[in-house]
Amino acid sequence: MSPKVSQEHKEQRRSNLLKAAREVFCEHGYENTTMKHVMERAGVSRGGLYQYFENKEDLFEALIEGEQEEVIEGSIQAMLKQQGSYWDVLLMSFLGESKQATNNMDALAPSKLEYFITGRNDESRKVHARKRFLQAYQMTFNIIEEGIKAGEFTPRFDPEVIAKSIISHIDGMAVDHAILDSETIQLKEQTEWLMGYVKWGLGVDE
Repeated sequence: MSPKVSQEHKEQRRSNLLKAAREVFCEHGYENTTMKHVMERAGVSRGGLYQYFENKEDLFEALIEGEQEEVIEGSIQAMLKQQGSYWDVLLMSFLGESKQATNNMDALAPSKLEYFITGRNDESRKVHARKRFLQAYQMTFNIIEEGIKAGEFTPRFDPEVIAKSIISHIDGMAVDHAILDSETIQLKEQTEWLMGYVKWGLGVDE
């Protein structure tokens, strides 16, 4: 009789598989990654991987959904307590803990681009892309709304438009970064421009 595996152990195994998958997708891109790559990186058997994920698409969806949920599940008020202002919370939401513009893009961005663009006619991927955009938009909009209520933001434009523009601009830069060279796209400078324009658009005091 085989020993029972605890739920905690199963969750840790799944987490390890997702970590290995992220590394492989970042190295090879979505199209060139295979389940075998992930098995080898994670050091598991075929059965050990397929026990948790049906195929590469299922694995990739779980990976990007998990990463987005980590950000979305964070309480805005908890982030405010940590960051000190809604402006800093907003910056952290799309720049990370550093809140600084850099020439580095999320290493998984090219794989996300391949997944959504090459599968743009696939209904399930279209649903997933819409869900991803709306989740990011809703969080951004909520931060802006809370900032308005607190008197920190006095927006010059509709908050819905500002929130959607931030998400679209970042996604657009991710596309350019994935297909163009570093001399063509000035990621740091373009991000700084975005930060400055959003700050002006929200009426944030210097």
